[in-house]
Amino acid sequence: MAAQRDSPTASLKKKYATLQYLFDLDSKDKPRSNLAIHFSSSENEEILSIISYCTLIFTFTDPLESPSQQDLKRQKLTQLLSIVKLKKVPLSDQILAPLMSMLSTNLFRPLPPPSNPSSITPNLLDDDDLISTFSPAWSHLQVVYDILLRLVTNTDSEILRDHVDHPFLVNLLSFFQSEDPRERECLKNIYHRVYLRFTFYRSFMRKSMNDVFLHFIFETERHFGIGELLEIWGSIINGFTLPLKEEHKLFLMRVFIPLHKTKGMQAYHRQLAYCVSQFLQKEHVLGGVIVRGILRYWPVINCQKEVFLIGELEELVENLDPGQYRKLALPMCTQITKCLNSWNSQVAERALYLWNNEQFVTMASLAIEEIFPVVVEGMEKNRKWHWSKSVRHKM
Repeated sequence: MAAQRDSPTASLKKKYATLQYLFDLDSKDKPRSNLAIHFSSSENEEILSIISYCTLIFTFTDPLESPSQQDLKRQKLTQLLSIVKLKKVPLSDQILAPLMSMLSTNLFRPLPPPSNPSSITPNLLDDDDLISTFSPAWSHLQVVYDILLRLVTNTDSEILRDHVDHPFLVNLLSFFQSEDPRERECLKNIYHRVYLRFTFYRSFMRKSMNDVFLHFIFETERHFGIGELLEIWGSIINGFTLPLKEEHKLFLMRVFIPLHKTKGMQAYHRQLAYCVSQFLQKEHVLGGVIVRGILRYWPVINCQKEVFLIGELEELVENLDPGQYRKLALPMCTQITKCLNSWNSQVAERALYLWNNEQFVTMASLAIEEIFPVVVEGMEKNRKWHWSKSVRHKM
């Protein structure tokens, strides 16, 4: 009887048991679905050595920095990413603690001064003039963010709790101020993932974001990450159970409604409108608070904002409680009539277009006695005096 040979599977498992094999596998983009690995003490030392090297910071702006050392650090960061991708291998605290310290050292750095200090946010510029400011060290930062995302996704939240604590989350939140849109996108994904998995931090994270919004609204009106934070909130609101808690309704009234008043609203209006509409879909009776709040912050001279807000009102009408139509018809139609008379043709035409909406017309018809004189007067003024031929012809 022939001697039994080692099966290919057994041989393969032996290869799986080495750290170097893991690195080689990733460098060749080979599948690793069944990979099972146990790190020896010597391999743990090797991982710690890799982590230690990655604490070296390269700015990519200093001419004295060595390009070969920059490349070596990226290579070592990629090796660490290969390790944290292993879902079935929980990292010991001997590795996890220095790894999290290294990530903090790389991420929590001084941000460069604003590239355009005079502007509130770059999104206020015309699209043709919009220039994103990219971090020169992104080749390193990108992998660092990927490692952190893998950690918060794959590691048990209780194990990571001592490392991802309140100060860490506050630091993370502060970097939504980065001008690099790639960094803000990474931060959004990580912060949202932490919110989903670390349920014991949810109240703290909501309050922290609330503080950022209020600081932006009432003090600085300058922040590059409001849109990304609102995207996170859109998902949070979607998960609210009914009836809505008083805390959440207060957030709508004290934060989301005042966010309509800032000069830079256009930069994040799409995300803001989605959040507000989510509240209205959850509880239709909030329509009165929302509509009156938007009308209270209606801009006087910002035509672009007016166009955005008219569009938002049109979407809100679709979800209003019909029982509120009569109360809201006069204030809404009065404002829309003012927009009809705007000397800005885009505002005037957008206000005219709103009258094609069946729900809006239905709402207006319930208070026709009060609305009719206001609307007719506005249309007559436009027909006679508006400078735009297009606006006059559409009356």
